[in-house]
Amino acid sequence: MNFLDRNEFNFAPSPEVVEALKNFPAEKLCFYTRIYDEGKKSILSVFLSEQYGIDESRVMLGYGGEDILKQAVHYYLAMDEGNKKMLVPKFSWWYYKSIADEINGETIQYPLYEDGNTYRYDFAALREALEREKPRVLLLASPNNPTGNSLTPDELSALLCDVPQETVVLVDEAYASFVNEDTTYIRELTDRFPNLIIVRTLSKFYGLPGLRMGFAFLGENHKDFAKYGNKYLGYNRISEDIAIAALKSEEHYRSIARSMNTDRAMYKEVLEAIPGFKVYDSQANFILVKYPLEIKEALQKKLLGLDYKVKFMNEPDINSHLRITLGRPEQNKAVADAIVECAKAAL
Repeated sequence: MNFLDRNEFNFAPSPEVVEALKNFPAEKLCFYTRIYDEGKKSILSVFLSEQYGIDESRVMLGYGGEDILKQAVHYYLAMDEGNKKMLVPKFSWWYYKSIADEINGETIQYPLYEDGNTYRYDFAALREALEREKPRVLLLASPNNPTGNSLTPDELSALLCDVPQETVVLVDEAYASFVNEDTTYIRELTDRFPNLIIVRTLSKFYGLPGLRMGFAFLGENHKDFAKYGNKYLGYNRISEDIAIAALKSEEHYRSIARSMNTDRAMYKEVLEAIPGFKVYDSQANFILVKYPLEIKEALQKKLLGLDYKVKFMNEPDINSHLRITLGRPEQNKAVADAIVECAKAAL
């Protein structure tokens, strides 16, 4: 089965990642790391601190980005019985609401709006929601899943200026490496805004969802949260080595991102030539496609017969859309050809 439905990685890991796994000294597993004797969390948090220019004490590690998101939402919504409100984008990952529900949190949606071939944050409506709801947590996703749109550092900075300090701003940047090669804004923003948490992962750009390794950068307000999330006896030592190898393999993964850009353009050219289709601009490793609903059943059957799986969206106001993970060129061509065939048969 070709899985193009969960934004996973259909390419090979970098040679450095393969070597790190192949040459990992098994005896290291017989001992805890000793880096906590130096007041540090992990060789990975030290590496990230040096790479991003952020003090190691403000680097957090987790079992994937989802773990850090869950810890943050649980920590901040559960600690204050008087305020369990979290704002999330209208079109976004279902998991955000799920983790708030686990502690009886209240999730309130703020709007995104369709603007030509993209979606955008409605900043005026978001500021009104902040004033009206006074949430404990504001969650932003950049790029956003499934719409693929992102916030520029300047847009994020302007928005943060309007957020009260008592509101935690949690930014899910799982796909951000596809957009921003320059990451200096992360240090600048976390230095300026003490209520900010920026969460990243090795699952998307670095193609290691099975590694389950995520990291975050924290503003100064989150010292207690950092202690809460810290693992006294350290982290998986294999995962640490592989994660560092991946982070050192930037050009390998950047070349794959360029291949995705080529096929993103291919989808747009091929599908938008057919009436009723729209391919939205995306800054992630997937595309969102609006299609005629009357071909849904035939397309599902066609793709299943080819052993391909894509995401058929069924949320309100976005139920006539497909989200397709950008895979290898031959996979992308097979999906595009199947869509064209089904669409032409229905015309």
